[in-house]
Amino acid sequence: MDDNRTQDLTHLHTVSRELARLPSAERLHRIRADRWIGYPKAVDAVDRLEMLFHWPRKQRMPNLLLVGPTNNGKSMIVERFRRKHPPVMGADRENIPVVCMQMPSEPSELRFYTALLSAIGAPFRPRQRLADIERLALSLLREVGVRMLVLDEFHNVLAGRGETRREFLNLLRFLGNELHVPLVGVGTREAYLAVRSDDQLENRFEPFVLPLWEVGHETRSLLASFAASFPLQSPSSIDTEDMARYLLARSEGTIGELAHLLTAAAIAAVESGEEKINHRTLTIADYSGPSERRKLFETQLL
Repeated sequence: MDDNRTQDLTHLHTVSRELARLPSAERLHRIRADRWIGYPKAVDAVDRLEMLFHWPRKQRMPNLLLVGPTNNGKSMIVERFRRKHPPVMGADRENIPVVCMQMPSEPSELRFYTALLSAIGAPFRPRQRLADIERLALSLLREVGVRMLVLDEFHNVLAGRGETRREFLNLLRFLGNELHVPLVGVGTREAYLAVRSDDQLENRFEPFVLPLWEVGHETRSLLASFAASFPLQSPSSIDTEDMARYLLARSEGTIGELAHLLTAAAIAAVESGEEKINHRTLTIADYSGPSERRKLFETQLL
């Protein structure tokens, strides 16, 4: 069907119509690429981040806690927002308005500041004293004009115990007070438990929850958006209640797994000549859900 340039492609978004006319190899490359699907909850999350980004500086800045199951779109939302505010190279320095870093697996002040300096590409000497590396990190953050600090894997705060965890939570309060910028924590339900363990932090971080997907209008709308974004030459009727129930059961309710499943089915659709996502291409798709993968892995260990 690759040579057919006159067929009706009105089932696709405008950009995808042009892609659907490309040869199969090029279409497969496009299908495998990441794609942004602006479903309402994701758009709301980006808008909330945008509002915090433009918040006037004051003594106590508002913070956000983006919470959801693993592989449920948190990182994609953060990346979408970060790309709206990319680093800019000035005459004598780089401006980094949004700094994204990953919380260390074991929370300690020294490891935190080391990860923070690494996130902004700052060189530093090993074995520096904590006071020196803290002073350097704060100075460089001000110098690059940071306006928001995003802390991914925020649930790692819980890895610390007793006094270590309390010191680390105190560090977060200190950081917000010192820089006067919003902090955005990103993590699983355990991230919310970490914040709740400290009354002052709980008052500062507003939770924004990305729940598992359920059968309903929003999921059907999401599936319609996916169908219109893959450059397939025939319509994919996947926005029905029955199909939504089937797809959510296989993907176990997260948007990351759902995207993985639909991408695999779209690839199968091109390679088989079916040119649409349906039960056949979903069956032959190179995809196993989380429970299937776990079971296979455990079987291989025996």
